[in-house]
Amino acid sequence: MAPHLPTFDDVRGARERLAGRIAATPVLRSRSLNLRLDGGGGVEVFLKAENFQRAGAFKFRGATNRLLQLTEDERRRGVLAFSSGNHAQAVALAARDLGVKAALVMPQDVPRAKLDAVRAFGGEVHLYDRATVNREAFAQELLERLGRVLVPPFDDARIIAGAGTAALELLAEAPDLEVLVAPIGGGGLVSGSALAAHGLNPKIQVFGVEPATAADVKLSLERGQITPIADNPTIADGLRTVQPGELTFALMREHLAGVVTVTDAEMVEAVKLLLLRLKILVEPSGAVGVAALLKGALPRFRRIGVILSGGNMDAGALAGMLNHA
Repeated sequence: MAPHLPTFDDVRGARERLAGRIAATPVLRSRSLNLRLDGGGGVEVFLKAENFQRAGAFKFRGATNRLLQLTEDERRRGVLAFSSGNHAQAVALAARDLGVKAALVMPQDVPRAKLDAVRAFGGEVHLYDRATVNREAFAQELLERLGRVLVPPFDDARIIAGAGTAALELLAEAPDLEVLVAPIGGGGLVSGSALAAHGLNPKIQVFGVEPATAADVKLSLERGQITPIADNPTIADGLRTVQPGELTFALMREHLAGVVTVTDAEMVEAVKLLLLRLKILVEPSGAVGVAALLKGALPRFRRIGVILSGGNMDAGALAGMLNHA
């Protein structure tokens, strides 16, 4: 049987389920950013600041939506997730909220701030070397040994629907957007965002943004099939995937107007602008949408929505970016 593709109704159902459990994050505007994109002042950018979400990223939406739908037996068994950081934090916090045990599989080179947060939320961390260990195989062995329930980072209808609630909130405040821009890792956020946007207005164009060195979705869409890539370094650790999921790929093929890429240097420029002009901290993975706008990688639009997906950064990494010429 084919896996269930989530729908707009699933996103609306997630919004009702999550009410009172997540932060309704602010939508920010910046005159400086608008003027930089269009000296005449005609461009308006609306930034959905998921860096203010609980656990510091949009991932808390999908994790909570998934855990709220556990059966009683699954709650007793506990959950397991694999993640470079933000999904692990989200699952650990959502599990703590609901009184569920959580084991988290994380790479050894995960940013220290994310690792510390997972442990502070009560998560049981299992580290692996991404250069020598297959993450999925390692997680599967733990699942069988611990008897836990897997909470995937993106390729799950309930995760996707929960992620899409951020776009629903954005469009409630800025209903006449022409385009919506979101980061792409495995594709959960941009897929859920597209479901939300097109459920409200099919004319909204949805674009995804990937790191230039981790553009597995762009390549897969160009080839018309899921195409794995090598695991290449990028400062956008939250977008360092090697292939999209089956569900997310199907949704992205149907809904996306396009995928653009940005370099690490372009992400740093966006992080700096957001911190120094808007006074908000957004991690490189969360800033790729702004980086794409600054680069001029997207067609020209007047009313633009951008999801800033998270703000979890190590102090040392941030200091290095700010000191970089």
